[in-house]
Amino acid sequence: MTRIYIIRHAEAEGNLYRRIHGWYNSLVTEKGLKQITALSERFRDIHLDAVYSSDLYRTKTTAGALYKPKNLELHTTRQLREVNMGAWEDHTWGEIARTDPERLHLFDTGSAQWQAPDGDSFESLRKRMVEAIFRIAKNHPGETVAAVSHGTAILSMLTCFHGLPMEEMFQVGHCDNTGVSCLEVDGENVTIVFENDNSHLDEKISTFAGQSWWKKSGKKEDANLWFRPLDLDTEAEFYYESRKDAWVSIHGSLLYFDGDGFLRDAREHAKHDRRAVMAAMQGDHPAGLVQMDFQRDAEKGVGGIPFCYMKPEHRRKGLGVQLLGQAVSTYRPMGRTYLRLRCAPDNEVAQRFYQRHGFRKVAEEQGSRVPLDIMEKYIGYERTWEPGSGWEPGSGWEPGSGVAETPSSSSSSERTPSPA
Repeated sequence: MTRIYIIRHAEAEGNLYRRIHGWYNSLVTEKGLKQITALSERFRDIHLDAVYSSDLYRTKTTAGALYKPKNLELHTTRQLREVNMGAWEDHTWGEIARTDPERLHLFDTGSAQWQAPDGDSFESLRKRMVEAIFRIAKNHPGETVAAVSHGTAILSMLTCFHGLPMEEMFQVGHCDNTGVSCLEVDGENVTIVFENDNSHLDEKISTFAGQSWWKKSGKKEDANLWFRPLDLDTEAEFYYESRKDAWVSIHGSLLYFDGDGFLRDAREHAKHDRRAVMAAMQGDHPAGLVQMDFQRDAEKGVGGIPFCYMKPEHRRKGLGVQLLGQAVSTYRPMGRTYLRLRCAPDNEVAQRFYQRHGFRKVAEEQGSRVPLDIMEKYIGYERTWEPGSGWEPGSGWEPGSGVAETPSSSSSSERTPSPA
């Protein structure tokens, strides 16, 4: 008999930014780092003979909690990858809800009729996951193994071992990030010892615990934004008023506010790329803006964010982080390794928000009309988790501390339960 612990990877960008990440090679988040440390502590006294993971960055990073402290080799396999979401890759869930709603409904209901455009079906996913489990068991008879995989992949595999059809897979329930299931495999017989256990996570670092805000009133508000270029001719007033509202919120008055100058800059940026100012849409209505500067410090690998804004009625709902996700999704394919923005030092709410999501102060803006901190977030692939790195943001995660990783050119689905 072989005992296999199945672990879902730590919180990654797709989970946080509400984007479709399966074969897309996303990074682990700041909260995900803390989850990995907790996972390492959980397995401190559990003997392991081998550790496997899918070959994607977020699973390999999570697997560090298991193989590094025990000085084991990491075995990677594409069979443990998430469902390949094909043409949906790295699009927002909100966008797909508008452009391909019927197929998304099939996905949400676990239909055997669902298949991603140019990607996997649930049946093909389940087949390769089950084959992976039996292959691991065959390679390690009588041993104890850990395997790190992905949410929907694990769900499809557990559904099979429960003897359920795919249409009933959501009865099994989703697994929290770094949640653990345990199988005992004896020949062709598989026993589920336990499943989807996240007891090593407290509420502060559980992904699921942080996604309950939309349930409080009993009404499910759409948590999935989608993005479109803002038309700075017909929607100039919206941009101007957004800038004005943000300025007053931060500085308390319109002293030094130059709305016309901000609008000129935005139009100049948009001349180079129409994605320079993106409207964050909730349904049919704009909820915020994210502006990007593709020119400034581009030679240093920097992607600039001159303006990041949520309308007052959409704040404090966990939506603003999706603006950062849009910037990451735009800049990473361009080869940029840093996001950079400016934030007033006395804007405590924004400072906490950016720091919580990996931004660090690197300098102070010189010659500005008001004091501004220059803050950066690393979005490249030279980061890794190390034993003893602790729970402090940034610990063990400085650029260059790990082995460089090349992003996958293909794409797929990492989705927590959708509130849509």
